[in-house]
Amino acid sequence: QDGVPVMCGRHRRCASQQGNALFYLTRLGLDNERTEALAERLLHWRWPDGGWNCDKKPEANHSSFTETFLPMNGLFVFSEKKKDAALRRVALGAAEVFLKRNLYLRMSNHRVIDREFPLLHYPLYWHYDILAGLKSMAEMGLIRDPRCAKALDLLESKQLSGGGWPAERRYYKVSRKIGLGIDDVDWGPTGTRKRNEWVSADALYVLRAAGRLEI
Repeated sequence: QDGVPVMCGRHRRCASQQGNALFYLTRLGLDNERTEALAERLLHWRWPDGGWNCDKKPEANHSSFTETFLPMNGLFVFSEKKKDAALRRVALGAAEVFLKRNLYLRMSNHRVIDREFPLLHYPLYWHYDILAGLKSMAEMGLIRDPRCAKALDLLESKQLSGGGWPAERRYYKVSRKIGLGIDDVDWGPTGTRKRNEWVSADALYVLRAAGRLEI
C-alpha cells in the first residue's frame, strides 16, 4: 500500500526529512501555512517513547537517535516561534530519548550506541554525534541536566593542547560533482590533531552554556 508503513502499531518513517525541513523553514523565516502540516505529520508518526524511527524490522521498539534528532530540533524551534506549549512538550519529550542514554550510551549496558556518536564531525548533514546532541540540549535549556555530564566530560577531553577542538571524522568528500556524500565546500581540517573552527565554535558555545567555561 502507498503511504508510511505501520508495523506493531508504530509508523516507520524517516522523520529526519520532515524535521530538517521544519527546522530550517522556521529558522529562516520561510514558514507558512504548509509548515503546520510538517509538524502535524511528525506528531502523527511519533513513537510511544517520544521519538521516531524508520526501522522496518517489526521487533524494533524504541526510537532512533538519527531519526529523532532533527524532528526534535524542528518541533522545538517551531514551538518557540508559535509559542505553542503543547509542541514544546513534545520536543522536550523527544529530548528524553537522548538524555536517558546520556546522549550516546545504551540504557541496557551503558556501552556506546554507535561508534560515530562519540566522535566530532562537521557538518553532520542528517547524522548525529555528542556535540550536536549537547548543542541541542543547550538551545533547549537542558544542558545543565546531570545526564549531559558524561558527554560534556568527553567533549572536554577532546580539546587540543593548543586550543580548540578537531573534526575527528567527516561525512563528505570535496568535489564539484553531484553525488551521495559529496560537497563542493571544504569545511576545514579533519583529524584528531587538527583544530576545526566550526567544531571549536560549537564546543565553546556548549561548554559556556553548561557553566564549564567563562568567556
